Amino acid sequence: MELSIKDQQEALTTALMDDDVAASLWEFVDSGLADEIVPELPALRLEQDPIHRHKEVLSHTIAVTSKTAPDLVLRLAALFHDIGKPATRRIDDGGVTFRHHEAVGAKITRKRLRQLEYPEEIIGDVSELVRLSGRFKGYAQGWGDSAVRRYARDAGHLLGRLNDLVRSDCTSRHERIHIEIHHHVDDLERRIGELAEEERKSAERPLLDGQEIMERFSVGPGPKVGHALNFLLELKRSNPDLDREKTEAELDIWWGSHQPSN
Repeated sequence: MELSIKDQQEALTTALMDDDVAASLWEFVDSGLADEIVPELPALRLEQDPIHRHKEVLSHTIAVTSKTAPDLVLRLAALFHDIGKPATRRIDDGGVTFRHHEAVGAKITRKRLRQLEYPEEIIGDVSELVRLSGRFKGYAQGWGDSAVRRYARDAGHLLGRLNDLVRSDCTSRHERIHIEIHHHVDDLERRIGELAEEERKSAERPLLDGQEIMERFSVGPGPKVGHALNFLLELKRSNPDLDREKTEAELDIWWGSHQPSN
């Protein structure tokens, strides 16, 4: 009997959220349910080329999914993160390649999850995680601060899940490789935190510095300049969109009101 869309969605979600997700997903595939619900999944069982050897993608996908936390968005993203590989698989003298499989996979993911009538918020988040799933590649070769900022900005509210997916997307038999991946992701998170703190501090700096205040009011260093800087800082916190001209006008009023009375 053909399952309704609601039952198909429930079957996939149940398999993904099972305590033993690996066993549940293998049952999902071997029972034929996947052929009806997510036909792209069995298609990941690619044949091994005798010359250009590569990992069998279905086994890798299930292993990655089983390593993730029991979060539906994250597990759907893990399940679909390599879904674009069959469509982009090429074999040449350089070996097997899957160029742009993340972008292709994101489109496949969006289409399949919509057919299964998952909520649009889940569809958007999962598709975006699939699209970004390969973005971390190359970090070990050295990223500048701009690349780190771009990674964090593009991930947005999905940053934590994206990093969890990157950590899970290592199924090597060599423990050294797992340690290296986790080290690099930890380092990336540290740098993101440091850059965010720098930007926060920069955003809190007054629009005028101490030297400009002294020149504006023809005074030397002293406590009043410090008080003026504190005033400007509080002004910026309460009115973050205030431009320089209006800030200067407010400072003039404050300065005048804090002159000693005759």
